[in-house]
Amino acid sequence: MALAFALLTGLLILGGAFFALVASIGINRLPDLYTRMHAASKAGTVGSGLLLLAVGVHAGDMATLVRALVGFFFVILTAPVSAHLLAKAAHQVGYPLDASSVRDEMKNRQGKPPRARG
Repeated sequence: MALAFALLTGLLILGGAFFALVASIGINRLPDLYTRMHAASKAGTVGSGLLLLAVGVHAGDMATLVRALVGFFFVILTAPVSAHLLAKAAHQVGYPLDASSVRDEMKNRQGKPPRARG
């Protein structure tokens, strides 16, 4: 049983490290704030969540595992929402998109009330 926990911990660490590496490459290679934030929020969230689960499994204590699971769900729920709000704020103050961006769907919606359906 100890071997199974060691293998699971190792797989979680490798998965978390891989996603953290992908996030760091995305932050360094992508052209503008919006795409960098996307890489950091998606891959960084999964990477940190997997590493947190690895800590919980490695501890071998149910209380620590429960805390790690709660932390995992907290990160999964809050990181993408905060990245979205930061990107929206950056767009509102006028941070430009990269020239390779195809369209700006929020450009025409600035300051306008939502359309009524019907």
